[in-house]
Amino acid sequence: MLASAGLFGCMAVVIRLASAQLHPFEIAFFRNLFGLVFALPLLLRHGPGLLKTSKLPLYLFRSGIGIISMLCGFWAIVNLPLAQAVSLSYSTPLFVTIGAVLVLGEVVRARRWTAVAVGFIGVMCIVRPGGDFSPGVLVALLAAALSAVVAVSIKFLSRTESPDAIVLYTTLLWVPLSLLPALLVWENPQGIIWLWIVLAGFFGTAGHLLWARALKLGDASMLTPISFLQVPLVALAGFLLFDERVDLWVGVGAGIIFVANVYIAHREAQLARRAVTDMEIASSPPPPR
Repeated sequence: MLASAGLFGCMAVVIRLASAQLHPFEIAFFRNLFGLVFALPLLLRHGPGLLKTSKLPLYLFRSGIGIISMLCGFWAIVNLPLAQAVSLSYSTPLFVTIGAVLVLGEVVRARRWTAVAVGFIGVMCIVRPGGDFSPGVLVALLAAALSAVVAVSIKFLSRTESPDAIVLYTTLLWVPLSLLPALLVWENPQGIIWLWIVLAGFFGTAGHLLWARALKLGDASMLTPISFLQVPLVALAGFLLFDERVDLWVGVGAGIIFVANVYIAHREAQLARRAVTDMEIASSPPPPR
């Protein structure tokens, strides 16, 4: 998870560097194109059977929503301070909790609802609708909300699909879906811009794969705090490379969102362990009489 956070932070930095010449929509296309190149070894490793699925409509839905979220997220990275854009992206788990109730029928108790409410207070600290408000933050929040829809769809897919299949199918569908908006703003990349867009593809795919592996190997409540290291990393990069200062309220809001997300992840992990224990008890043979 630490490596994943670092790679996603690096992706945000090279997206900003590539924006010196290219529109965010075109950067998104090249991120997906080169991301697919770096994901193809998965097909060599698992064989063509990796692409066998009965969930193609759900993949299409997940990829369609995901590409809109990506375009909004890339636009936010290019047009907002890096620390602010990345901090707002961490509001996704708050939206996921709401989506899990509405779509998956999950029961959320008062403590998790309180954590969600506290998290949105953090969002308001960053957005500051009554103060130094930038309409661009609404684009970042839309990206986070749509990313939550994607996360809920992944919960459905992960019941029958492997993490590698989800990554490969998604990247495969993202290439043509992102090409259409990219053509509207197309400019041929020049010079070092090629390096930035190739790295965006590599960092994005590698970060995604490591993130999926981390969640498979470890407890979400333990891993969530580690993933937040992306925020100070991009804040430091923004200061060193783009002379961006971190606003006090962005720091306060990011801290509040961090605490809310850690608690939500902790509660979800507790409930998951309890469900496993209940299943083991239910499936165990009765004691001899």
